[in-house]
Amino acid sequence: MADTEKDAVKAAKDAEKAAKKAKQERIKQSKPKKEGNVASRAGKSIKKFWKDFTGTVKKVVWPGRAQVLKSSAVVLASIIVVGLVIWGFDQGLTLLFGAGKDLAGKLGEQVAVTEEVESGAEGDTTEAVVPTGEQETEAESTEAATEAESTEAASAEDNAESEAVTEG
Repeated sequence: MADTEKDAVKAAKDAEKAAKKAKQERIKQSKPKKEGNVASRAGKSIKKFWKDFTGTVKKVVWPGRAQVLKSSAVVLASIIVVGLVIWGFDQGLTLLFGAGKDLAGKLGEQVAVTEEVESGAEGDTTEAVVPTGEQETEAESTEAATEAESTEAASAEDNAESEAVTEG
């Protein structure tokens, strides 16, 4: 009995091998043999491509004038609507950021500069709030005063010279 089982297994393996060989033979036979050189095969392939291409192009249904105009109108209307939506978002964001910039400017002007001022012997301090836009440094005020004095002196000299010329 063991021999019959071994023989059956062996027969199944042989049948499987035979089926694989038969399948490989069918595949070899179904493949067309390449005839001619590379250039002639390429020429035939190109010819076949153009034949298939022209056949496909003949199947295309071209739209009529009315359908083309209708489709063009839909495309133009879509472009206009999308453009208006983008323009609206742009204007809204411009206003939003402009308002934010103005708000930041106003807040910047209101930023308080605190100065400690000692009040006598007690050592108490007082805070003075000065808007940054109106703040003037000591150097700027001194410079402005010097410039005003030099302008007055120059005009006084000009007056003295003109009086000397008129008298003489």
